[in-house]
Amino acid sequence: MKAMILEGCVDLLKNEPPLWLVDVPTPVPAEREVLVKVAACGVCHTELDEIEGRTPPPRFPVVLGHQVVGTVVAKGPGAERHPVGRRVGIGWIAWACGACAWCRSGNDNLCPQFQATGRDVDGGYAEYLKIHEEYAIAIPDGYSDVQAAPLLCAGAIGYRSLRLTRMKSGAVLGLFGFGASAHLVLRLVRHLFPENPVFVFARSASEQAFAREIGADWAGNFDEWPPSPIDAAIDTTPVWRPVLSALERLSPGGRLVINAIRKESVDRHLLAELDYPRQLWMEKEIQSVANVSRRDIEEFLPIAASAGIVPEVQTYKLEEANKALMELKNRNIRGAKVLVVG
Repeated sequence: MKAMILEGCVDLLKNEPPLWLVDVPTPVPAEREVLVKVAACGVCHTELDEIEGRTPPPRFPVVLGHQVVGTVVAKGPGAERHPVGRRVGIGWIAWACGACAWCRSGNDNLCPQFQATGRDVDGGYAEYLKIHEEYAIAIPDGYSDVQAAPLLCAGAIGYRSLRLTRMKSGAVLGLFGFGASAHLVLRLVRHLFPENPVFVFARSASEQAFAREIGADWAGNFDEWPPSPIDAAIDTTPVWRPVLSALERLSPGGRLVINAIRKESVDRHLLAELDYPRQLWMEKEIQSVANVSRRDIEEFLPIAASAGIVPEVQTYKLEEANKALMELKNRNIRGAKVLVVG
């Protein structure tokens, strides 16, 4: 099969394109695993973290990609959950122990033994992948493969982030950054809390215009002040400046949820400039997000389908993965980026 492989961590701004298109053996599903023929795979900022070493894969070469949609074409011994021919999606978690306190509570994303798709095991930047059957999730009808892919991470982590804000009817939400996840959060809020104001803070005029186009009540840059303070905030950016901006604009008792696996170090020095009385006092809270659990995906997909939430998508061929990644690195974003594989 064809796959785009990463042979080692690199600095994307100083090196040749990081991935290479090669022929590798098609994987063989082991016990309780299914073999999936990949149709589409979303491109996520976490792939940049893996490539640049902020969350490095434990082995090389490795196939990246954890927003995978495809069809079950073969099953290993004991795999009974999905029939051959079923369309499934695979998210960030490839496997978790199922026995620890976190797994038993439905938070398998916190399992100390969890394995990540596209990092610990090969992911969806390839024509096939194998996955434990419990972590292949049926995709609702009504979505194309390309539309479904971003829902498995960008959408589901947005859903988890919104839940962690403890959003209530009438509260004001601030979205800091407006890429794949944030644009789906905005559409989700418009379904769940149609009367709640949503203010979007984004770097570029095009991102601000896109936010207003799909329902933001106000959009500006990180230095601007919205019409009123915000009660909850979600930061989806890879840097630190928006975190300080969000904290300063939060109401007393407000909560900031940081929707990022890792932050880049380019502006880490700003953390030393945090002004406690102005930006964090008055019982403001910061909550991190450790990606998504299987339950998040299983809950979010039917909500998205019933609400008609469809991501804005830019598509690329499998062999154009480097182009998609570099556009993401350079913040050339409108909605989500998806590789069309099969």
